[in-house]
Amino acid sequence: MAGNSQRRGAIKKTGKGNPTAGSGGRRRQGLEGKGPTPRAEERPNHKKYKINRAVDRREAARPKRNKDDGGPEWVAGRNSVLELLRATVPVAGLYIAEGIERDDRVREIFKLAADQHVSMLEIGRVEMDKLTGGAVHQGVAAKLNAYDYAHPDDLLKIAEDLGEPPLIMMLDGVTDPRNLGAVVRSASGFGAHGVVIAERRAAQMTASAWKTSAGAAARVRVARATNLTRQLKAYQEAGCMVVGLAADGDVELPDLDIADGPLVVVIGSEGKGISRLVGETCDQLVSIPMSTGLESLNAGVAAGVALYSISQARR
Repeated sequence: MAGNSQRRGAIKKTGKGNPTAGSGGRRRQGLEGKGPTPRAEERPNHKKYKINRAVDRREAARPKRNKDDGGPEWVAGRNSVLELLRATVPVAGLYIAEGIERDDRVREIFKLAADQHVSMLEIGRVEMDKLTGGAVHQGVAAKLNAYDYAHPDDLLKIAEDLGEPPLIMMLDGVTDPRNLGAVVRSASGFGAHGVVIAERRAAQMTASAWKTSAGAAARVRVARATNLTRQLKAYQEAGCMVVGLAADGDVELPDLDIADGPLVVVIGSEGKGISRLVGETCDQLVSIPMSTGLESLNAGVAAGVALYSISQARR
């Protein structure tokens, strides 16, 4: 009957004897929704959350490096890594994401890595994203250790040990690493004893430079100088003549009569050429004769032409 609170099921009593109302009573707040479920990366007990925290701890413990201070370089992507290994660039480690689909490129990467004794490590995709800075890695990344630059004076010692007059290339304002790699390759082919670059605002020995050198970077030392003008003066004090390549040079390259002695050849950028202070420090400015109205060659081509002419004079 209406109002009969004694009927079966009308009131539920707790263990403490406290009557509890139905869905419209005291439990209403308890039945309200708590919002959308947090993502897996935000739930402390989830595996993905723990993986992210572990990666963050490793990154925090790793010493921070600036881009130009000699830290390791990461190369991401199947094609890029495959090109590195084909060019026999010295890779410090190969990283493979878990569950990667193994196509022909990946299988060749594994084979080349095994042939070159490159260590391989399988890691999670989250950690791979962290290591490569969010690059499109396609599940494959390679780490290159920092290049071991020589001191500019070491290049003189290399020539002395070989019993040859020094022949050193210096790059002034060249910012394309592919040009640097091409110069290193020409230096190896024509018997130069090394290449000098500036520490700042200049191309460095990156993966791109290594690939362009076609392995020559393993045979020719690259040195870095804090100040190119000061280093040129040090070379002059050591008995070297310094010539700079310039479109308006006083002497054409085939007529250079000091090519068979201790020599430093300075090559500037394609657009600006040699800087003013470096040009004023040179003992002689030399031009490459050309049959057309082309004003300049890029650094890699200019280095190859100059080194060939000098090698002919030294025979």
